[in-house]
Amino acid sequence: MGTVTAALLVLEDGRTFRGQAYGAVGETVGEAVFATGMTGYQETLTDPSYHRQVVVMTAPHIGNTGVNDADPESDRVQVAGYVVRDPARRPSSWRSQRSLADELAAAGVVGVSGVDTRALTRHLRERGAMRVGLSSVETDPAALRDRVLAAPGMLGADLAAEVSTRQPYVVPPVGPKRHLVAALDLGIKRMTPRRMAERGIQTHVLPAWSTPDEVLGTDPDGVFISNGPGDPAASDGPVEVVRAVLDAGVPLFGICFGNQILGRALGFGTYKLRYGHRGINQPVRDRATGRVEVTAHNHGFAVDAPTGRASETPYGRAEVSHLNLNDGVVEGLRCLDRPAFSVQYHPEAAAGPHDAGHLFDRFCSLMDRSPRA
Repeated sequence: MGTVTAALLVLEDGRTFRGQAYGAVGETVGEAVFATGMTGYQETLTDPSYHRQVVVMTAPHIGNTGVNDADPESDRVQVAGYVVRDPARRPSSWRSQRSLADELAAAGVVGVSGVDTRALTRHLRERGAMRVGLSSVETDPAALRDRVLAAPGMLGADLAAEVSTRQPYVVPPVGPKRHLVAALDLGIKRMTPRRMAERGIQTHVLPAWSTPDEVLGTDPDGVFISNGPGDPAASDGPVEVVRAVLDAGVPLFGICFGNQILGRALGFGTYKLRYGHRGINQPVRDRATGRVEVTAHNHGFAVDAPTGRASETPYGRAEVSHLNLNDGVVEGLRCLDRPAFSVQYHPEAAAGPHDAGHLFDRFCSLMDRSPRA
């Protein structure tokens, strides 16, 4: 066995954990968040919505299926750091091409293993998400904490442009073309245009800084607003795009960050959750049907909208369509006088569950019924 390198984890409130280096040796700072999925760690690591976040895995045993080249949701590991309790000693899957530890090291991502992640998660639930430092080169917790406190927080962070595509690109449909969709990439996952391609959609993926004219200039049958990192209150450009789409009467579908952007466009506020929803086991109720879906989540902000009645907005009436059954957080919006809706979760759900996949069919139905069709 090789030499074990000690590592340090220090939260901004001073709580300290010690473990071993996992992945790259070095130091990193980010927002500490926990993800509750027992599977899908590769999709989590490559999800652009985790940009500038240190992810704590609540499942104790991580890395047992290794890493492959088929499952990434983007072209690189996106997390700022990674924390696990009991890493697999070797991968055990016929699909594995390399170990998770080697993948993190190659990506330069600093991790810590051997940490009591249950205690760490309880601390974050009680105190809320906060900045954290991971280091396998620093031994003094006070010195590391000083650097943590000097790092920027997530409030007010406009991060979508940092993870968005640099150039537009097109994902062709599978089979005959049914619709053309312009997708605003605020941190889009690869599985999203694939899910649309399965339904005959040709997706034009556009950078986060695209203007309303550039989005509508694709002559889309519908517009999709993706997930992404950061504070929605700091992301003004996408809000203007959504308002232009609503004005034009083009069908619109937003997920996660896109739900918050639609909320802002309608005149609602947003706020930071105490510790957010991250994982693949969040129960959400559709208020129209009463159906409960188990859903995939990754968000630390939410829309502040009244749940008891429809609201009057500059674009007609809008209502909260979905609620989280754990804490009552708004999980979806529906415009009653415009062809637009959004959800706070991830219907593409590459690692599962697939309860919400029908929302892409709903988007297609909106486009089918549109006068533009």
